[in-house]
Amino acid sequence: MGLPALEFSDCYLDSPHFRERLKSHELELDKTSKFIKELIKDGKALIQALKNLSTAKRKFAESLNEFKFQCIGDAETDDEICIAKSLQEFAGVLQNLEDERTRMIENASDVLIMPLERFRKEQISAAKEAKKKYDKETEKYCAVLEKHLSLSAKKKESHLHEADSQVDNVRQHFYEVSLEYVFKVQEVQERKMFEFVEPLLAFLQGLFTYYHHGYELAKDFNHFKTDLTISIQNTRNRFESTRSEVESLMKKMKENPHEHKSVSQHTMEGYLFVQEKRSFVSSWVKYYCTYHREPKRITMVLFDQKSGGKVGEEESFTLKSCTRRKTDSIEKRFCFDVEAVDRQGVITMQALSEEDRRLWMEAMDGREPVYNLNRDNQTEGMAQLDVIGFNVIKKFIYAVETRGIDEQGLYRIVGVSSRVQKLLGLAMDPKTCADVELDSPEWEIKTITSAIKHYLRMLPAPLMTYQYQRSFIKAAKLENPEARMTEIHAIVQRLPEKNRQMLELLIKHLANVASHHQKNLMTVANLGVVFGPTLLRPQEETVAAIMDIKFQNIVVEILIENQERIFRDMPSSVSGPANLQLNLSRRKSTESKAPSCSERPLTLFHTPTHNQKGEKRNSVVNSTELQPALSASANCSSSSSSSSSSQSRTPRHSLTSADGDQEPRRSRPNSLLNPKSRASVPTSVPSPSPVSPRSPSWPMFSAPSSPQPTSSASSDSSPVSFVGRKARALYACKAEHDSELSFIAGTVFENVHPSREPGWLEGTLDGRTGLIPENYVEFV
Repeated sequence: MGLPALEFSDCYLDSPHFRERLKSHELELDKTSKFIKELIKDGKALIQALKNLSTAKRKFAESLNEFKFQCIGDAETDDEICIAKSLQEFAGVLQNLEDERTRMIENASDVLIMPLERFRKEQISAAKEAKKKYDKETEKYCAVLEKHLSLSAKKKESHLHEADSQVDNVRQHFYEVSLEYVFKVQEVQERKMFEFVEPLLAFLQGLFTYYHHGYELAKDFNHFKTDLTISIQNTRNRFESTRSEVESLMKKMKENPHEHKSVSQHTMEGYLFVQEKRSFVSSWVKYYCTYHREPKRITMVLFDQKSGGKVGEEESFTLKSCTRRKTDSIEKRFCFDVEAVDRQGVITMQALSEEDRRLWMEAMDGREPVYNLNRDNQTEGMAQLDVIGFNVIKKFIYAVETRGIDEQGLYRIVGVSSRVQKLLGLAMDPKTCADVELDSPEWEIKTITSAIKHYLRMLPAPLMTYQYQRSFIKAAKLENPEARMTEIHAIVQRLPEKNRQMLELLIKHLANVASHHQKNLMTVANLGVVFGPTLLRPQEETVAAIMDIKFQNIVVEILIENQERIFRDMPSSVSGPANLQLNLSRRKSTESKAPSCSERPLTLFHTPTHNQKGEKRNSVVNSTELQPALSASANCSSSSSSSSSSQSRTPRHSLTSADGDQEPRRSRPNSLLNPKSRASVPTSVPSPSPVSPRSPSWPMFSAPSSPQPTSSASSDSSPVSFVGRKARALYACKAEHDSELSFIAGTVFENVHPSREPGWLEGTLDGRTGLIPENYVEFV
């Protein structure tokens, strides 16, 4: 039930009912006044709380912004960069949100507090003042009326008329005040419906604007949130894989620490107790010592292991001799004497154990016998990159792709070890390989996938080789994604041919697996976690190497994502300078009878073998291995036998002169080989039929045939005199021996002249003289 209306006519009656109705209005005004007063108080408290909250959130955001992640290793993955960047992103969102909150707080006083205070002061307070005036006039009117009614009727007529006139004036004034008061009361009651609620609405609108701004920020942040979620999951997966590796290494170190001792840049290093003699007493002081064999330099640092603090400066001297201390000559055990070139007297040192003393004396060429601490002489596994290995892997891959490409956790779920060993043993045994039926339910998909992984781990060296392991890791650490892909592309092309072909076979299969990730849940990142440590396992097992597993995973991810480009095209870095490119249009006009093609320079790899004495030598590439490659290099399509024969005797690269005509270089005895191979090879090989070098039927996977007879070198193979000339590199080259030079395409060499090594030149680059493959350069 609402308030009763106040009629102006009731002001003249001034009845008890009018007074009651007026009283109810007055009580409502009092209640509204008190409510507004509390609301103003609570509003100020809310604003202050919002200010405190904003201050706390800004401080929180500032702390997030100041913190920087430090990852293990010398580079970060894209996922780690995204995670490290996330704290600054969080801080930015919070700061942006608090800027909007600050604007809302600054407006809250003008929008809410001041209007409420103004309404309470101007309207309700005015109504109260009107009530005071009304009550005062009521009292005055009642007093005058009572006094007037108490006059005697016997008073003079003029006096009575004057008294009546006075009463009428007071009554009239009372009625006017009463009307004004009623008007004011009703006005305030009506005004409060909008002047009181409108500021609240404006305040809420400010809140809505603030929250809407947060909603917009959340939408803008959603893309980064998605990327961050993926990066966190990828990093978690990599952590789980590296954690098991680190834990395994820790257990190995516990069981046999000497076999897993880390390789140091120093010849020997560790703690030694050094005898320091003073006037009548001697003491043993603990130093951390390092020794470099090449300059014979010993460095000692006084170090407190307990506090972890370095004490004092380094002491360094050059070693003259090292002698084992006899047990009966000193009361301490494990001692040896050291003499210095630049320091007088004998320095007596105590090792931590007999084994430690032996190692120090061995490093310093002491009189103790030298022992070789060979790591475990594990025999090479039966897995080899031969025709059997290729056939087995192709057979396994076909079974996986036809039977279980959609199985969840493919390659993640591990098969039973005994069954995996049994399958590999049967499949790789020439006597039983034909009897293995992979379609049989006997062989589960997880057994086959585990067999593929186990085969790759059984290889004597990882599929992507120890030689290029660090190169792949370094490429994965490049900041530019395109640069990473380009560098990895180039390194893949430098892999031995068998390794590259097996890698291509595997990566194309993994790309097929990843294309079914919606069913098998094996994304590119998951496959990288599975195969990274297998394909790029380090030569030495260390924590630092384990921390690089994440970059091994990235290399595999890049290979899978760009497999068509990497295994189909040649890297741009392999091609020579622009002015040496073939002018195809001119070649077509001058060589219309022979079809032209563009292909990469021919590369034939040779693998190290051992003779009966165990000495490593370079195996001679037989004609069976050379024929397909020569055919692929010399003939892009079928040509006559004489044309193939003449081209098969050309060097590895056919250079093009400036006017675009093809001009073959002089033939050399080993020009058919990789110029960096110094093995001899027949200079004349019969022309084979054209075969694609990527075909699985390439003869390199068949049994080697007997070498072809060597023909005499052609008369134009004699060296030309070009002593002291300059030469420019056409192709990049990485040295495999200390006597060779490493260079990139376009490098200019000084003082280039023939070498005693056939097919090689000697030149100077940056003050260093070394060997250069002859057909890698042109003279300028």
